[in-house]
Amino acid sequence: MQILQQAILKAEMQVRQLVKETPLELSHFLSTGEHQVYLKLEQLQHTGSFKLRGASNKLLSLSQAERDMGVVTASTGNHGAAVAYAAHHLGVKALVFVPEGASPTKLEAIRQWGAALRLHGDDGVVAERFARAYALEHQLPFISPYNDLDVMAGQGTLGVELYKQLPEIDTLLLSLGGGGLLSGVACALKTARPDIKIIACSPQNSAVMMDSLEAGEILDLPSLATLSDGTAGGVEEDAITFAYCQQLIDERVKVSEEEIAEALKTFISSHQLLIEGAAATVLAAYKKHRANIAGKKVVLLLCGANISLETLEQVLRS
Repeated sequence: MQILQQAILKAEMQVRQLVKETPLELSHFLSTGEHQVYLKLEQLQHTGSFKLRGASNKLLSLSQAERDMGVVTASTGNHGAAVAYAAHHLGVKALVFVPEGASPTKLEAIRQWGAALRLHGDDGVVAERFARAYALEHQLPFISPYNDLDVMAGQGTLGVELYKQLPEIDTLLLSLGGGGLLSGVACALKTARPDIKIIACSPQNSAVMMDSLEAGEILDLPSLATLSDGTAGGVEEDAITFAYCQQLIDERVKVSEEEIAEALKTFISSHQLLIEGAAATVLAAYKKHRANIAGKKVVLLLCGANISLETLEQVLRS
């Protein structure tokens, strides 16, 4: 973990020109006599997602000559918007490949920052493979959504920030997709507080990394539709995040679509804040698993807010 730890410290020094500190707030609604529950409101980040941290760090880690060439990425939405935002502010051209069926809200966020957009495949990992091949063929830098040390380190700045805000944190719940967020944040926190418990949360409909961890190897599995589209899709065969997840995760929780939808509705009603499905997955996992949580200061990392109006309306009416 030492290499990632060092990369996180470097990222912390360079991303602040593009990334803002997000609030940590105590939730009186969720807190009980057993747990003080805090919400890390990362959905208030620029572009509405934690993904800006990793994308910014990767772009800033490229040489000027590499940035002048333009960059290629693949995304289900949030990472693409983050790359587009960072590229816009750094004067870099960006091409984003997204799978068919990606959230229209997230596609519009990519377009509004001036990135070129292309659809390919029906799964995030399919789009990633094609985008990597395209970048290699055209000799352009590729910015992975998660399978890259600089991207993981950028996400790790969230862990550095969180520890500064609440040094007494003893339990963290966060969503698990490809593992970039979890690897970076958990590495930063366990470096500062080795006894912290990391609980990974995934939707039952698309839990490829979690199922792979249970199997001990990266699996090629199909994904069903899920409200947690930000964590959906497959995992690249050589994902460096896999080993970090094996080492850093203490507990794993899967939740159903019904549990995610209910958590989303309850949170919006009780906190008057917007979140997307991946963030609601964490809330649902806390509700499902809280009897097993021994910590007194629990943080729920709310990773994003980019949910389409159509999806939100469907959930609220259900």
